[in-house]
Amino acid sequence: MATYRPGRWPGLLTSISSKLAILAAALILGAAIGETRIPPETVGQVLAMKMFGGSYPVDPIDQGIIWNYRFSRAIVAASCGAGLAVSGLVLQTLLRNVLADPYILGISAGASTGAVAVTIAGIGGGLVSLSAGAFVGALVAFALVIALARAAGGFAATSTGQVILAGVAGAQLFNALTSLIIAHSANAEQARGIIFWLLGNLSGVRWPDVWLAAPVAILVLVIIVVHARALDAFAFGSDAAASLGINVLKTQAILIGAAALVTAVMVSIVGAIGFVGLVVPHAARLLVGPRHGRLIPMTAITGAVFLIFADIVSRIIIPGQVLPIGVVTALVGAPAFALILVRGRGGAR
Repeated sequence: MATYRPGRWPGLLTSISSKLAILAAALILGAAIGETRIPPETVGQVLAMKMFGGSYPVDPIDQGIIWNYRFSRAIVAASCGAGLAVSGLVLQTLLRNVLADPYILGISAGASTGAVAVTIAGIGGGLVSLSAGAFVGALVAFALVIALARAAGGFAATSTGQVILAGVAGAQLFNALTSLIIAHSANAEQARGIIFWLLGNLSGVRWPDVWLAAPVAILVLVIIVVHARALDAFAFGSDAAASLGINVLKTQAILIGAAALVTAVMVSIVGAIGFVGLVVPHAARLLVGPRHGRLIPMTAITGAVFLIFADIVSRIIIPGQVLPIGVVTALVGAPAFALILVRGRGGAR
């Protein structure tokens, strides 16, 4: 049973409040910055009117841009960033592999294949939702990667070798299946839209997507927070976790299922976005250390803020065009990951 320590709860409340304040500031900036710049105070006035029924002299066009386009988009970006980041953290801990993340392990590719199979090939006859198809694809992809790694004899070691190679092979396989489905069943207009979506696209996001992305991200975050101490144990290996009385198979199934669920839902909404699940957990470890009680919230908030700003950059970096957000995360994530590696190596000396 947890024991009360003087000064613990005020510090916890301060930490939670500061994270929520950072997230709120990022959301406001996400709604304010774009091709048409809108002052943050105008964003605040629109949000106050929509949420609390206030009345302010705001231009109807600005109001529509903020509420119907940018704010919903920022919330989905935050949900997607938090979900993918904690998913990467869980996979890195369970596999004890610093390079594990949903994108590299092929889970995102599997989810994309499942989503395309439902929407383009019509698998399920209209009875299976896009997210359900993506979830099945994500689970199949992860199962395939683990089977390949075990067959290669590398899963026990969980080093960077066979697991990552199996993930790369699985990702290529599912990307090929996705391309095959598109080539066989999609018309030219559908093919263009899907290819842009596969690179990560928030352009079509609206409020109905918020009601799917945000609850799933919160649910998965709660599940993972509840298992924070188990993840601390898994950091030392499955045998160490079992010796502490943890039901290893049950806990792994719950956490991997949660990681696959949040990845599938986010992929079904915005497409496959790389580097978030790989880079963000490492950045969060540098800030708060390896204990998952602090690491999970920091990873979630860092992932949320990172993807909000990546979305802003995707909208303004080329005037008149919107880049796929996956391009931005790759351009930012690769140098950031290299910097993390260099700093980590320097700290270990």
